[in-house]
Amino acid sequence: MKERIITAIVAMALFIPLVWLGGIPFTLAIYALATIALYEILRMKQIRLVSIPGALALINLYVLLLPLKYEETLLGWTGHDKMTLVYVLVFMLLLYAVLVKNTFTYDDAAFVFFGMLYIGIGFYYLIETRMDGLIYVVFALLIVWTTDSGAYFTGRKFGKKKLWPEISPNKTVEGFYGGVLAAIVFAFVLNWLFPFADSLLQLLFVTIAASIIGQFGDLAESAIKRHYHVKDSGTLLPGHGGILDRFDSLLFVIPLLHFLHFV
Repeated sequence: MKERIITAIVAMALFIPLVWLGGIPFTLAIYALATIALYEILRMKQIRLVSIPGALALINLYVLLLPLKYEETLLGWTGHDKMTLVYVLVFMLLLYAVLVKNTFTYDDAAFVFFGMLYIGIGFYYLIETRMDGLIYVVFALLIVWTTDSGAYFTGRKFGKKKLWPEISPNKTVEGFYGGVLAAIVFAFVLNWLFPFADSLLQLLFVTIAASIIGQFGDLAESAIKRHYHVKDSGTLLPGHGGILDRFDSLLFVIPLLHFLHFV
């Protein structure tokens, strides 16, 4: 526990000032985090980042992360939007599979493409959300952190019924509801201090949806790790695992806020 707390304090001391600054420093930080996350997910399937498939995924990840305001400036000369360029990855990966005579398989190609999208879409919306306003990133982080803490402490105190033992044996139904309740309380406190929601009913709905989706984001990453027999996605954050282990919920919550037109 002590190691987890120290790591969390150091990580927050590095990350929060970048969130506050926004702009290019924040965008570059997200590019760096996304690069590490891609390395982590590829490693689960023993695909090196420093390889042709890894390089293709990294290039396309960087294209996918490109903020909307810079897209025309940096990609206009190609005559294509960035999603068209991302689709090219599919064909190049399949072509590579043919050239290496299926030592790199269709399953490998699908995994690389899926991993790039999974990481790229979530982190892209994180960049866009910060450009829309600091308060929305603070809200998303607050939902994730309070849900995680609420679920942990409620689960330890009252947890009896396992939520999804096949995927994450330590999570409980009681912890699940405790996490949602904690998120609601802190979301309303945040809105009381810095009003940003159109209505309290909207805030309640979005908070509940985001808290639930965030917990499923955590379970989704746990399912991937369990399938590939990996305990943690990485070792960068002692006591916490890797970047994916810390951002798995946020990668689900941030796109949801845009889907619900909350941002």
